[in-house]
Amino acid sequence: MNFQQLKIIREAARCEFNLTEVANTLFTSQSGVSRHIRDLEDELGVDIFIRRGKRLLGMTEPGKALLTIAERILDEASRVRRLADVFTNETSGVLTIATTHTQARYSLPKVIKAFRALWPQVRLELNQGSPQEIVAMVSAGEADIGIASEQLVNQPALAAFPWFSWHHALLVPKGHALEQEPQLSLTALSRYPLITYRQGITGRSRVDRAFQAAGLKPDIILSAQDSDVVKTYVELGLGVGILADQACQLDAQSSLTRLDAHHLFEASTVWLALKRGQLQRNYVWQFLELCNANLSLEEIKRQALSVQAEEPVIDFQI
Repeated sequence: MNFQQLKIIREAARCEFNLTEVANTLFTSQSGVSRHIRDLEDELGVDIFIRRGKRLLGMTEPGKALLTIAERILDEASRVRRLADVFTNETSGVLTIATTHTQARYSLPKVIKAFRALWPQVRLELNQGSPQEIVAMVSAGEADIGIASEQLVNQPALAAFPWFSWHHALLVPKGHALEQEPQLSLTALSRYPLITYRQGITGRSRVDRAFQAAGLKPDIILSAQDSDVVKTYVELGLGVGILADQACQLDAQSSLTRLDAHHLFEASTVWLALKRGQLQRNYVWQFLELCNANLSLEEIKRQALSVQAEEPVIDFQI
């Protein structure tokens, strides 16, 4: 048994048993993935996966048990590697941030500029994804910090801290009839085709809940993950855009008009998340402080370094 086999088991579950995706994720061949699985099943004497021909459909009961153990082993191995890295690279290294497009494009630039001035030897990696992907990356130790408006709270593996609250705003082509509304309402908005974020990102749940509570069915003709994509289709005149207010900054030459909608939808909160119980370098703590100076570093460390009662915590006061 080896780490590569355990990684394959974990990635197979993450990739919904698509061995081509597993191979791509682990930078190996599909035949190599299949061989590792066969070797491990032969060694253990049990089938790990449910099969239909050459296709994997799911995991057997022994496979599910093995997956739990594999994730624990790989997590502990990651902690060992991180322990050495923390103490040998205190002022340099890589800070990996998993975040959504909206935060990477509109909220993070000033913070990252300030961070680079303080930590010039630290390289940054921004991995953009959906909130579900961000949770997976931080939980697996593949990202140091996760930033998103949804999904990060109430995850047992993560410690989440608020960054800032924001509202949605509307974008319409100049001269649109909604500009003449004395008080924008959901009823008026529901008369037009809408363009907004796809399910599960950037406060989309707040938009859906508002219309549902008002007994209205919005005509959402296009959903996208990228704020700039939403704006592009609004500029083409396909519909009214519902976007995060920080993504609605317009220059004087813009063909669009921004309309305030804070009274239509609940406020959303951007959250900063760390993996619980994971050692962090000083510059990770500093990054969180740069995001929100009101956060208590002592409280951040207390929550971030807390784990299940049966797992000991080692706080090296980095």
